[in-house]
Amino acid sequence: MVRATPLSPDERRKAIIDVTIPLLREHGRETTTKQVAEAAGIAEGTIFRVFESKHELFLQALETAFDPYDFLDLLDQIDTDLPLRTKLVQIAALYQERFTGTFELMSKMGMVQPPQAIKHGSEWRERAREVSTRLVAMNADDLRIDPYEVVRAVRLLTFSGSHPHISDGRILTPDEIVDIVLNGTLKESR
Repeated sequence: MVRATPLSPDERRKAIIDVTIPLLREHGRETTTKQVAEAAGIAEGTIFRVFESKHELFLQALETAFDPYDFLDLLDQIDTDLPLRTKLVQIAALYQERFTGTFELMSKMGMVQPPQAIKHGSEWRERAREVSTRLVAMNADDLRIDPYEVVRAVRLLTFSGSHPHISDGRILTPDEIVDIVLNGTLKESR
């Protein structure tokens, strides 16, 4: 057996968490430490040098998977010079990726909501609204409602349109979501 690359405890911890998340998405709570060790290319005992238990490993992996800050960074990277529709499609796509990833992981893990220990509070949601609203506000003259309300509608429709049960198994695309928000459902008057 080839020895694993020497890493600091923090680096080893992160590497183990990084391989655990996809295993949890695939196997849920049935994920074994043997599977984690194989995916990480380490001996099973190495896991317990940086985690006290399988439960702690899973909790840390879930906390990392549900961490909103990568999502916020991507939202911050949307080009402010893009046309309004394009910005909204990118916003909806990022929200959808976050929502579907969360729904899938929670379902696989048998969760109805993130555990209290890993909820990130409303701070990140407020920051996401602020960033999104700022992007849309640049086109406020083109809108008949407040940019905040446009963002709210996109977020709500993305959430419901991305949930497999709420959407009756027919997930809305980011383009469909933005078309509904920007154009409504009425035919243009003749």
